[in-house]
Amino acid sequence: MSILDEIISLTKRRGFIFPTSEIYGGIAGFYDLGPTGVLLAKNIKDAWWNEMVQKRDNVVGLDSSIILNPKTWEASGHVTAFNDPLVECKLCHERLRVDQEDEIAQHVQKHASHGETNILWTEPRQFNLLFKTYVGPVEDSKSLAYLRGETCQGIYCNFANVLSSTRVKIPFGIAQIGKAFRNEVTPGKFLFRLREFELMELEYFVHPKDGDTTFAYWKEERLKWHISLGLSKDKLRLRQHETAERAHYAADSWDIEYDFPDWGYKELEGIANRTDYDLKTHGKWSGKDLSVVDSQTNESYIPYVIEPSVGVSRLMLALFIDGYVKEEKRTVLKLKPALAPYRVAVFPLLSNKPDLTSKAQLIYRDVKKTYSTAWDDRGNIGKRYLAQDEIGTPWCVTIDFTTLEDDTVTIRNRDTMKQDRISISKLSEYIERNI
Repeated sequence: MSILDEIISLTKRRGFIFPTSEIYGGIAGFYDLGPTGVLLAKNIKDAWWNEMVQKRDNVVGLDSSIILNPKTWEASGHVTAFNDPLVECKLCHERLRVDQEDEIAQHVQKHASHGETNILWTEPRQFNLLFKTYVGPVEDSKSLAYLRGETCQGIYCNFANVLSSTRVKIPFGIAQIGKAFRNEVTPGKFLFRLREFELMELEYFVHPKDGDTTFAYWKEERLKWHISLGLSKDKLRLRQHETAERAHYAADSWDIEYDFPDWGYKELEGIANRTDYDLKTHGKWSGKDLSVVDSQTNESYIPYVIEPSVGVSRLMLALFIDGYVKEEKRTVLKLKPALAPYRVAVFPLLSNKPDLTSKAQLIYRDVKKTYSTAWDDRGNIGKRYLAQDEIGTPWCVTIDFTTLEDDTVTIRNRDTMKQDRISISKLSEYIERNI
């Protein structure tokens, strides 16, 4: 079993990720977050928001609609140019993206294993990735709309609104976390390529002359942030896009890549210097003036946009892979404590002793006021430890008979399995110091 297969098994077993509508056979490219997955995703988004918005005086938030006026997508070029090159196998009629060499090779190998070597492909054709929908009671060309393929267009449409309703001025950023939808030809590799996913994006607006220096700043800042999450520094790298793969509007584009097992280095986060293309284009199509005026020089200009963009699910996958440790007698998910779904697990040594359970419940409810806390009274204490290790819970607190005598508890460290005896009154202080 590959590492990815082991992780898929663990994430389902421990309530992180479920195939959506699994009782009906699921649907490719869509997954549900389970109880622990919701908590992990929230912690990731909170960490991003804290870093990108909360710590900065010149970044504000936005939550734009998933369905925008369809002219938005015409102006941005998505209706005509948001395409993937598609080919179809003439033997089995499966459709694949031309640029996904790994999938093409696997497909050829699958046929070869059945003695089929004469594989013919159709000529490449362009496949638009936007999901279509209709607004209103009649489904016709006048009611055609799209689920957003990226979150940034809603930011550009609200650029003037943000300027007029806040005190921000260039340079400043608008941050957004939200769902995006792409009708991928070949979704796969678990959480790596989905059709519904959540993006964390910043659109940072600067004077054109500051585009290069600001771009360099965000490249380094974003790489440092991924390392701060606990991802291995030696598995991360910055890679500049080749001219042929760079979007036509971008002056420069780089990816922060993670070294995924079996696939090698793949994009984790994209950072692009989008120049003034977006605001200039939306200004032209809408007839609205999206330029800004420097109050000191009276210069009028269209700002450049620097965009760091990262997907929550792809980052979750990297964290699963990076934190997955298989030891002789246990499997551990070594997530950074601040990201772990539960900071603490609390349970009685024996679940059939009412006095222990009652005391443990009191401690659990008290700790839960401050930290995300798991309660577990199933099975023996060893199995409960193993379950929390797989979830990634940094500390397990056990209430035993000594607790009833002196108000001390045993607290176990996930990574070292070392156990300390501490006073209940010092429990929160212990957790806070070690987070």
